[in-house]
Amino acid sequence: MVVSLTLLMLGALAAVLAPGLMARARWPEREPVVALWVWQCVVAAVLLSFGLSMTFSAAAAWQAVRGHVFAPAPHAVVEAYALGAYGPWSAVIAVLLALGGLWTAAMLVREVRRAQVHRRKRRTELLVRSPLMPGEEPGSGRLVVLEGERPDAWWLPGAAPQLVITTAALGRLKGRQLDAVLAHEQGHAQARHDWLLYCSGALATGFPQIPVFAAFRDEMHRLVELAADDVASRRFGRLTIALALVELNEDRGVFGPCPTPDAQVPLRVERLLAPGNRLTAGRRLRLTAAAALVPVVPLLVAFVPGLSALG
Repeated sequence: MVVSLTLLMLGALAAVLAPGLMARARWPEREPVVALWVWQCVVAAVLLSFGLSMTFSAAAAWQAVRGHVFAPAPHAVVEAYALGAYGPWSAVIAVLLALGGLWTAAMLVREVRRAQVHRRKRRTELLVRSPLMPGEEPGSGRLVVLEGERPDAWWLPGAAPQLVITTAALGRLKGRQLDAVLAHEQGHAQARHDWLLYCSGALATGFPQIPVFAAFRDEMHRLVELAADDVASRRFGRLTIALALVELNEDRGVFGPCPTPDAQVPLRVERLLAPGNRLTAGRRLRLTAAAALVPVVPLLVAFVPGLSALG
């Protein structure tokens, strides 16, 4: 039971402290891909801590579960975990964590289904506004042009992903700016950023009181855009993608004094025009390796008693 409580406190501690630590860091804006990895490792460590705590609590509460969890283990290993103590509390913790896991799965399914419904709706609207020509197959073109007075462009994921762009945007985007927008959206698709947004949205919606999940969702929305900006800037230059962002968004009031839902766009443009120095390759490697070790901590807490008993 001590192991279960330790894992529970470890997960809670990480959930409370991680958002503040990441908010004080200044490097994520310069290395969004590394920051995405760090956030995923932190959230994985929190979920792993809670999952292992649930497993050990259930093993302490019910003999049937204990038999499955420790089936191949020697008697000394089972004794090392002191599963007989705190029986009633073990059942309560196990049930609460199991319900939390089921709720998380339900929220993820809801996020995915909501995205699928939204995608189908947009594709239907697309067929109405841009009907297929005779002999043309659905999704045969990667670029779809729509009549529209508002400059806009978005990536429509799916089996046949497409970039949708309005005629107003085509009139504004000059030279290689259109190619930069396409590269930006392809960066999202290749890195499967949609799944990061689904998962972070499910956790934040399901557990709005847990700070790390709300911060995870907000940072995923910000960092995936920065990462896609970097993909486009490497191919077409920072100035090109910055000007494309300005052309697509200047009529929406995002560059004015009043806050808007797209308030991150001016910050993205400023970052592209005045980029900070990237971290050295060695520091990026160290951060990546250190983040990969974070989920190992709950595994060590879980397995050290058993390994010590064997030793």
